[in-house]
Amino acid sequence: MTQERAMASASGWGVLVGVIFWAVIMLGAFFANPVLGVVLAIFTGIPWCIVLNGFFTLQPNQSVVLLLFGKYVGTTREEGFRWANPFYTKNKISLRAHNLNGAKLKVNDQRGNPVEIAAVIVWRVSDTAQASFDVENYHEYVEVQSESALRHLASKYPYDTMDDDQELTLRGCIDEVSKDLQNELRERLHKAGVEVMEARLSHLAYAPEIAEVMLRRQQAEAIVAARRRIVDGAVGMVEMALEMLEKHNTIKLDEERKATMVSNLLVVLCGEQSVTPVVNTGTLYQ
Repeated sequence: MTQERAMASASGWGVLVGVIFWAVIMLGAFFANPVLGVVLAIFTGIPWCIVLNGFFTLQPNQSVVLLLFGKYVGTTREEGFRWANPFYTKNKISLRAHNLNGAKLKVNDQRGNPVEIAAVIVWRVSDTAQASFDVENYHEYVEVQSESALRHLASKYPYDTMDDDQELTLRGCIDEVSKDLQNELRERLHKAGVEVMEARLSHLAYAPEIAEVMLRRQQAEAIVAARRRIVDGAVGMVEMALEMLEKHNTIKLDEERKATMVSNLLVVLCGEQSVTPVVNTGTLYQ
């Protein structure tokens, strides 16, 4: 694995002054003695042109990987107008943050349900040597590995839970799932000298062919959960009513009348529609 080596470069302004001074001398020699000027131009003109090849500029958060006849020499990150050995091959690499807005992928979750999923990944190059020499094309490498990590992530979790357990799901635990995705991407992209700054899901939905069925299932689960809550509340109210009647000795009921009272209260409390009351004008037992 290649490791980045920092290498200093010279200020381009000082070298530029020397180059201009060199050109002035050659022009002065030519005007003073044309023959001498031509000789100087022949012997010094080529080196003068070679020196010009050493100039380059760097903006903030940019770097230049320097190669000498195919051998890695080092990386300079000094911004501004710079100069280095003119025989160096200079490959610029941006150190700025990149956004990868991945396309929607159709994958299967842990339970085999087809889902659509996409992610936004923020990354930047942290080691220019690894990005240049350990992978063929680090931009393409990031895209391929990000897609692979996202597919693997979707297969590890169900889209949604089927009951009230605490199982991690893609829909219910976005933060935990995104953190897992970020950790996996860091492990995969470290060998390419890439740092993953953030990774989050940007799209999550059932595939169109099962979306309607899953929607009905979710609606049914919501109805069941609501009815369970209503029944729990109704049973609690009935128990409280019976306890208060016995405690205050308001009325004494036998077991049959208690059962009738419980049945009537549950019908009133659990019914979906308003109940029409029936007034008993007779005695309690008629």
